[in-house]
Order: sequence, then C-alpha cells, then structure tokens
Amino acid sequence: MSARVLDVQNLTVDFRQDGETTHAVRGVSFHVDKGETVALVGESGSGKSVSALSTVQLLGDSATYGGSITYDGTQMVGASEKDLQRVRGNDISFIFQEPMTSLNPLHTIEKQLRESIELHQGLRGDAVRARIIELLLQVGIHEPESRLSAYPHQLSGGQRQRVMIAMALANGPEMLIADEPTTALDVTIQAQILDLLADLKRDLNMSMLFITHDLTIVRKIADRVCVMKDGEIVEHGPTAEIFANPKHEYTRTLLEAESTGSPIPVDPAANVVAQAENLKIWFPLTSGLLRRTTGYVKAVNDASFTVRAGETVGIVGESGSGKTTLALAMMRLIRSEGRIVFMGSELQGLADRQMRPLRSEMQIVFQDPYGSLSPRMTVEQIIAEGLTVHGTAEGKNSREMVSDIMREVGLDPVLMDRYPHEFSGGQRQRIAIARAMILRPKLVVLDEPTSALDMTVQVQIVELLRNLQQKYQLAYLFISHDLKVVRALSHKVMVMKRGDIVEAGDVDTVFDAPKETYTQELMKAAFD
Repeated sequence: MSARVLDVQNLTVDFRQDGETTHAVRGVSFHVDKGETVALVGESGSGKSVSALSTVQLLGDSATYGGSITYDGTQMVGASEKDLQRVRGNDISFIFQEPMTSLNPLHTIEKQLRESIELHQGLRGDAVRARIIELLLQVGIHEPESRLSAYPHQLSGGQRQRVMIAMALANGPEMLIADEPTTALDVTIQAQILDLLADLKRDLNMSMLFITHDLTIVRKIADRVCVMKDGEIVEHGPTAEIFANPKHEYTRTLLEAESTGSPIPVDPAANVVAQAENLKIWFPLTSGLLRRTTGYVKAVNDASFTVRAGETVGIVGESGSGKTTLALAMMRLIRSEGRIVFMGSELQGLADRQMRPLRSEMQIVFQDPYGSLSPRMTVEQIIAEGLTVHGTAEGKNSREMVSDIMREVGLDPVLMDRYPHEFSGGQRQRIAIARAMILRPKLVVLDEPTSALDMTVQVQIVELLRNLQQKYQLAYLFISHDLKVVRALSHKVMVMKRGDIVEAGDVDTVFDAPKETYTQELMKAAFD
C-alpha cells in the first residue's frame, strides 16, 4: 500500500466578515497517497478550492480552520508560519487556473523563475540559469533560451501555463495541487497540458490533487474522485467506479451535464443576415521614428461565409487563429478589407454616423461574465444601457422593457436593483445575454459565452440561446473552443488556423468526417 502524503480529516473552514460567518467547508475528509492523483470535483461554490488552499493555510486572516490536515505526518492546522512557509512551494506547490493573473506582468520569465529557485534552493548565477532552462525544457517549451527575456503577455496561453508548471516544479515538490489548470485553454493545448502533468507525475513520482468542474478531464487524469456539493463531499471512490456506477443524485447530475441535441433546422427560405467576401484583416508592424511598416500580423486571410436568420455558424480553432478578430470585423469594430454585407447593406466605407442605426441590430456577448459587467451599475442600468443610445420600443418605458427581457432569460425582475457581484456566474451570463437581446438584434456574436461556467450551467445557457434563436430567428456567430457545445448549438462550422479557414461545412459533416489534419486533431483532443 502506498505511503500517505496528505490526510485531511473532518475539515471545517469558516469565513468571518462584518460580524457574519460563512461555513464554506463542513466535515470534509480525504487523503492522497504517494504517486496518486485525487480529483476534487463540483460546481462553483462547492468548496473545492477552499479545501485545497486549506492544506497550507492560504485563505487569509478571515478564515478559521477545524479538523485535521497532516502532510507527511506533520499537522498543518495551527502550525507556525515558519513551518507553513517551509512546506509551501518546497513540498506542496500550486498551479492556478489563469496564468496571466498568477504571473507578474512586469517581470520576465527568467526573473520570476529565478526568484523561486534562489529563495528555496540557494543557487546563484549560472547555476540558476541552467536550472531555469532545464525546467522550461522539462515542461515542453522549445528553445527556452529565447524565452527567458519574454514577459507573460508575449507568450500564448499554453506557454504561460507551462511556465506556471515550471515554477511549481522548481523545488522538486512531493505534491502538486492543480486548481482548474486547463479551463482557459483550447482543447488541443488542454490535452497537451494534461499529458504533460501525467508524464511529470509518473517521472517524478509526485502526488497530485486536481481541482476541476470538468468530469471529462477527471476521467483522463484521476485515480480517485471526491465529489463536492455545498461544502461537503457527497461521494468518493475510484474514478472508474464513480463514472460507471454513481450513487449520489448530484454526481449523476454532473455526469449527465453535457450540451447535447442539435439546433432547430434553418428555414431554406431564410434571409441572409450577414455575409463576408474575401475578408482580410492584417495589422501593420511599424518601427523607427517615422513608424514605417516593416511587416504584418496576418490575423485573417481571405474569409468568406454567410449566416442566415435562425442559423448559427460556429467558429473554432486555437487561440490566435483569428476567430474573435473575424467576428469583430463583421461588426465593423475593427478595420478590414473585403466585402461585409449586413441586412442587404454594404458596411465597408460607412461613416460612424451611418453605422449607428445598424448598431442596435448587431450585438455581442462576451466570455467573462465577471469582467464584462460594470460592478458600479445595477442590473437595470446594465441591461438598459443600449436603450439610452438607441431608444425604447414605442409605448414602453425602459424599466418595463428590462423587466420583460429579464423574465425571458430566466431572471426575476425583482432583482434588477442589485449589483453584479450579488449574482452567480450563470446569472451574470444571463444578464449579459439580456443586455444584448433587449434591442432585438438580428445578429449576435457569442464569444466563448459558456467557457467560464460550470457544466450544468453551460447546458442551461445553451438551451436558453437555442430558445431565443428559435423565437426571434436570430443569426449567431458562435466562437468557442468547446467543440461539444459547438455541435449542440451550430448548424455550420468554420475551422480556423493562423488566420485561414482550413475547413468549413455542415456541423455533422465536419465533425463526423473531417478532411483536414488540423480538424482531425481538434476532434481527437475534444472527443477521445
């Protein structure tokens, strides 16, 4: 039997603020053995991350802990700050969800890795640099010498996450705690990071505590699973057993939470809402005092497609492939060359004054419901913002229209005087959808609208979008790296790579019989 590395027994975590106590974790018990991966799964607010951060008391002064947490036989609850610091980063390391917020934007990659190594290992000079290069090679960053002077924003999402993993491995930890490390990544990059973590775990004989809301990932990486709900573990056991025979109703709900079905067929006589012909978006690179153009970032090359009323065109591809750039160009939010036709009007060449009447008919819903809503505005003000520019419907006032659209997207109008922080992630995304839909647009760009949401909430949002499309015959441009959601919502799909549309067609044809190697790789990463 494997040696026990981490043993959590009857853990309780309370947060005290403004005289109120929140019971975040209640009576949680689990363990991780040497060389084993244990997954904590559940929806947002279930207590997964709180339980993980409790292992080395990283929750701040407002948290109080109860129960027992032992690491290699040493009690962590109530341990001195000196003892905790000795374990943090040395024996137990963390990888977090979003590397852009975890890495310092003002420091180079070399400096950030150097700080960790010098602090914990005492190496100096060339020895540190050699160790940094060794780590970057170990996590799959090619030609690491050329990346040492780079800043985080100069790396792709996958490269940033690899740097985070390198930092976590710098001091040879016995245990790695990975908190949603692949949520923000494309499917192919996600698969690479999961393979990397599995290889590192095997080669270094590490233990791993893996936190996620995505059960597809759990099946690939975990030996055992603990399912959390409302601060408690409701079911636990070997991964294969949990997936084959879930006993708790909540576990079954999570396993069944997958966007399925297909969109309502499009009327063959439906009008074309938007059309692109030979669209090109190149961003010039300039240098020198005279800012001469020395080259171009070729974001989109020669894109042509149409989207009709009641139709969804899915746009898929890795980060940097040009998906969002293409959609923004269709709305005339960035410059482009080629033809753009919207509701029969040629958009290229129109002045801002001429575009304004059309703006109400083309709307966008963004990926992050946290960042796209102003924290200083009430829900009513957020949803009604477009009405102040474009006016209200005849015979109705603004508050009445907000109330109607809130009901339509599944929100209680009684809540319209509250602020975004008082809502869950799914509710915030419904607010963002309501803001777009209140103007009764013809074309809606959906830019990763479900990627930041729990699986059960994703299903609800997809169903809502499907119902709104059918009711109002909306045309959607749907950008996503989640191919299961794309299949559930889209009629047609375009696969983009480095600015080119490499494959396009009916969603079933492209998904079931992809012709291009790149498309085949995307499908394999998403569905295998």
